[in-house]
Amino acid sequence: MNRRRLFAASSLVVALLVSTSALAQKGQTKYVNRPVVNMFSSATTDTDVVSQAIFAIPVTVLEEKDGWTNIRTPDDYTGWVESGALITPKFPEPYLSGTNKVIQVRSLFAHIYREASVTRHAPMLTVPFETRLEVDGQSTQKSERWLQVRLLEGQTGFIQTADVGAVTSNLTVPQTIDLARKFLGLPYTWGGTSSYGFDCSGFMQMLMRQRGYVMPRDAGPQSRWDRLVAVDRSQLQPGDLLFFGSAPEKVTHTGMYIGDGLFINATTHATPMVRIDNLNEPYWTKILVGARRPKQ
Repeated sequence: MNRRRLFAASSLVVALLVSTSALAQKGQTKYVNRPVVNMFSSATTDTDVVSQAIFAIPVTVLEEKDGWTNIRTPDDYTGWVESGALITPKFPEPYLSGTNKVIQVRSLFAHIYREASVTRHAPMLTVPFETRLEVDGQSTQKSERWLQVRLLEGQTGFIQTADVGAVTSNLTVPQTIDLARKFLGLPYTWGGTSSYGFDCSGFMQMLMRQRGYVMPRDAGPQSRWDRLVAVDRSQLQPGDLLFFGSAPEKVTHTGMYIGDGLFINATTHATPMVRIDNLNEPYWTKILVGARRPKQ
């Protein structure tokens, strides 16, 4: 075989290997290895953020190209993230799905340290509310203040017990409203779904998830979701979802009614942040297009 034929054959083998690798990656489960990662509408940061994914969330790989990965999150939302933000843990069992105990961050943010001390080292990682972590099943650490957790790259860290709790998704309406108030003043963030910053629908999706509902990501689909039923404004109850826009079929904003004519929302109106507004204000009354309540 002459050099030209050898080179052509080698190129074909390389191309086949690359193609096979790409196919192998498609459909694979990976995990987010950053506190929060932005999901973009295309494979570049020079485009809009469509959503976010937080640390240790499992995602499905749809496509990879030029250092970017198109992913699907557990709520069936798709977007592009930088490939370096994802990891495939080399554990015998899938992370969060094995025999180790799983806990969830209940503070707005939680530091993870390399030792059971807040003074010896800077935090290894600061993760947002709802982050799920595995308690290290091999740990011999005995402390009421600290838990040793296993991280995605195989190392362990320590988190304070006051920052975490059991994984729960069945809060009552009063508990949900109390939780929502903890985020007051958090900056509005377009595409945000984490305690680093929410947009309106990301905030409502999180609150409903805490009540046990896996609701669509965006405000429009949320308003049409078949697990909600329409209610008249005169019959509003705390926990009902409010939808705003230019018409019922053009919903652009959402919030949660908390009683006494008030609702909590992540908004760009007035001060861009999570705030409590009065539904009777002319601005909100004019654009209110519906209210819906979860089916019992």
